[in-house]
Amino acid sequence: MPESRALTNPQREMATTRMSPPRGISARANVSKRRGFRGRPLVIGTFVIIVGVMLVNVVDPYSGALASPYYQVAPVFAQGSQGTQLAGNYTANTARDAYSITARTIEAAAAASAPPAGVPDPDSAQAIAFAMISAKGWGVDQFNCLVSLWNRESHWNVSAHNTSSGAYGIPQALPGDKMATAGADWQTNPQTQIIWGLGYIEGRYGSPCGAWAHSENIGWY
Repeated sequence: MPESRALTNPQREMATTRMSPPRGISARANVSKRRGFRGRPLVIGTFVIIVGVMLVNVVDPYSGALASPYYQVAPVFAQGSQGTQLAGNYTANTARDAYSITARTIEAAAAASAPPAGVPDPDSAQAIAFAMISAKGWGVDQFNCLVSLWNRESHWNVSAHNTSSGAYGIPQALPGDKMATAGADWQTNPQTQIIWGLGYIEGRYGSPCGAWAHSENIGWY
């Protein structure tokens, strides 16, 4: 059995020095460990926030814009909901995503182009038409348009017949027997023809000046 020898004090100090790390190194290692542990929640939190923002933008890309004070939802107007009064009794209406000019503007231009018809002869076809126009609440401008329109179509001849198209009468109904809805005497009675003609004009063009404007632009009504 080998003989054990007790270590002297200098020998014990040397052994302890070899086994234990320096105090400065040990302290710095402990601080680094504590700092690394404290930084982990911050890194994880930052990562969670970034992922959340990315997911929000994927699901609703406009969510960020809605929060901005500069974001505004464009108003949607119903058709005919906005109008502008212009000089000369013209009216312009704006519809959704479009701009349209009302018949009033067109009629005003047409009325200006129709020469004055003057006072019609009593018991004439034009006198009958003037009375009917007045009963509808239309003005003299509408009568002027009607006189110009039917002067172009038939010269107010109750028996006018267009051999190429088949149109007939003062309003040049096509075909002529359409006027039978206003009376059985549609072939010879100017009043029957005028009743039908004004009804057709009002239903399709709104007024005689509307029909006259179409005739001026297209050549027929």
